[in-house]
Amino acid sequence: MVSDTVLVFGRYLRQTLRTKIGLVVGALMPLLVLFFFGPLLTNVQLGTGGDAWQTLVPGLLVQLGMFSAAFAGIGILIEKQHGVIERMQVTPVSRLALLMGRVLRDVVQMLTQSLLLVLAGTLMGLRAPVLGILIGFLFVAVLTVALASLSYGLAMRLDSPETFAPVVNTINLPVMLLSGILLPIALAPRWLDVVSQFVPLRYLVEAVRAAFLGDYTSTAMIRGALVAVVLAAISVFLGARIFRKAGA
Repeated sequence: MVSDTVLVFGRYLRQTLRTKIGLVVGALMPLLVLFFFGPLLTNVQLGTGGDAWQTLVPGLLVQLGMFSAAFAGIGILIEKQHGVIERMQVTPVSRLALLMGRVLRDVVQMLTQSLLLVLAGTLMGLRAPVLGILIGFLFVAVLTVALASLSYGLAMRLDSPETFAPVVNTINLPVMLLSGILLPIALAPRWLDVVSQFVPLRYLVEAVRAAFLGDYTSTAMIRGALVAVVLAAISVFLGARIFRKAGA
């Protein structure tokens, strides 16, 4: 399974490297938010214990992981249209490897884009400990594993990008708003705070913000780590199960 995963990972990584512009385009929206929305927060009390950049950049990292990984399944839908999935179905390669090879490619791409975002944030005024930034990258990597696995599983169940995109957008928008990605939930009214407690990504956002503040043993950090691990485990299990049933 490991050798098959490495083989699939190498195939999709080479495919990604041939279209380098995709690495930049994927990070474009968070970069635009950083440059045009970040300065509006510099004199606002956000109630997170850090400055505007220590609040916004961690949220944008999670947003980057959320949107890019959630749409990863588009690739499978395109492969279906070109017969690639049919050819893979007759090979003896591990079905779990077909999933994890793709997911690992997404993780590498996400970490590259995350580094670009943090470098841009540093130019804008972000100051965070190196260890905290690395921990933030780890959270984004685990989130990518979780959401990409679900995205690929969903794509195996659907037939076209026209069906896939509305489903993902319908889920992504409320999750983004309720996770406190752009503005902390601490600013929300009580009822909205209660609703957001049912959104797992809220805890990842809070954990990454704690990491950027250097609060490595805080409740937010521990809670976020637990949520991230459980979410990834469930997502990989579901994604792998769908791949096995589909015989992808």
